[in-house]
Amino acid sequence: MDKDSDSTVTSLDENTENFCTNPTRDILAEGITNLFKPTIEKLDERVASTIQLQSELRGQLDALAAQLRDIEKAQNQIPEFADKVKELLNVKHKVTIISNVLSNSQERLTGLHRLIEKEQRRRQALLDSALTTNIS
Repeated sequence: MDKDSDSTVTSLDENTENFCTNPTRDILAEGITNLFKPTIEKLDERVASTIQLQSELRGQLDALAAQLRDIEKAQNQIPEFADKVKELLNVKHKVTIISNVLSNSQERLTGLHRLIEKEQRRRQALLDSALTTNIS
């Protein structure tokens, strides 16, 4: 093999130094971060809105179930209502499960958002220190 084609990086410190001072990689990473940040923020807002709406829906389903139970008791437990109440309770259960999934998703999105901001601050600090070093 040609000696020029072999890697000359022999230590982790040298490799890390090359990795940290790669402006193309930094620009590309910042571009990708900026590309995803608005989407994550919009998704986070929509998840929060959906969670709120599902909470309101859960409250309405509870009220409706209570009203149906009252009607059922008043009419000596007509079997048709008993089945509908069961269906309604099943729907309420599904809404609760979906709400939990959305809450977990929102928590993950919030964590991802924090990581993106942390990475941006780290990159800015690296860039600032590199500029300060180059200016000096």
